[in-house]
Amino acid sequence: MGNYDELKMAVEMLSGGKNTVLLDDVGLPGIYVIVPKGYSGNVIKDGDTSRVHPAFKVDGVEKDKFYYSKYVNFMYKSRAYSLPMRTGAVWVNQANAKAYCTNKGKGFHLSTMPEWAYIALWARKNGTMPHGNNNYGKDANYQYETGQAGTVEGNGKINQILGGSGPVTWAHNHQNDGIYDLNGNVWEWQDGMRLVDGEIQIIANNDAAQGADCDTGATSTLWKAIMPDGTLVAPGTAGALHYDWLNSKITLSTSTTDTTDTARNTGYTSFELASGVSCPDLIKDLILYPDDPGQDYGGDTRYTNHTGERLPICGGIWNNGAGAGVFYVSLHGPRSYATGGLGFRSAFVDL
Repeated sequence: MGNYDELKMAVEMLSGGKNTVLLDDVGLPGIYVIVPKGYSGNVIKDGDTSRVHPAFKVDGVEKDKFYYSKYVNFMYKSRAYSLPMRTGAVWVNQANAKAYCTNKGKGFHLSTMPEWAYIALWARKNGTMPHGNNNYGKDANYQYETGQAGTVEGNGKINQILGGSGPVTWAHNHQNDGIYDLNGNVWEWQDGMRLVDGEIQIIANNDAAQGADCDTGATSTLWKAIMPDGTLVAPGTAGALHYDWLNSKITLSTSTTDTTDTARNTGYTSFELASGVSCPDLIKDLILYPDDPGQDYGGDTRYTNHTGERLPICGGIWNNGAGAGVFYVSLHGPRSYATGGLGFRSAFVDL
């Protein structure tokens, strides 16, 4: 039996079959969590239990699962890897993050907004909102929970932790077989969603999971806007859904009047609907508007910028405190954005 077979057997046995090992095009392994198919009604309030969540529909085909990196990815020879007790790669812009994932071969791709959103909604629905490294190696709300230092500031404060070194409450399901470090640690790039001058645009379903076979670049013709009834239309269509800044809150509207190049910040539970505007389930599926407004989403916050193209980064970093978490999404940075607190992780679907 080879090293790969032994590693795969051990991972699958220890996780009860909920984790597995995938080899990439050069035969190197990564550990992934298997996320079984779910439906909108499984994770959002009053959702349709017969409608598969967008994360499980790729190029018109329903998938019975996707595979999600168990750990924030590090980079080796221009490829992304999910292995424990490593620090994640940072200072990576969105194009490079996507390339490091798609370089691994067919089916591998940068995590998409539908995949992240489904995991976040699932965790909330199941009462396992993950804790994490959002207070210099600790959780701001559970300061006895700590991870092992990966990178440290000159003053001795922990920045990144080693992936998976925190307690099981830092996994999305509060179990050893879960996805680790989604709350804090480093921001994580997502694919398949953006804002353009405040207009919400997506790549249909989870088609961005096709990786290199799906153009999610700035000039791609695959981008679609969303109408209040959930219909996908061409960008710029009158009446499509936008974010705006009204009454000092991020507001779901059908136009954007806020043209100030600045980050707008609202607690996720404080989102509002503009007068006469309805919110389709698709928007709630993608955690672009709370499915149960006014309820608890872990105190997570939201940033938007309503000028130019802005791409999503999720989760927060090591010093965001209680505002970090799986519903913490920033739509402020351009696709060229790169910082020492911004990383990524790969996912996989059978194509």
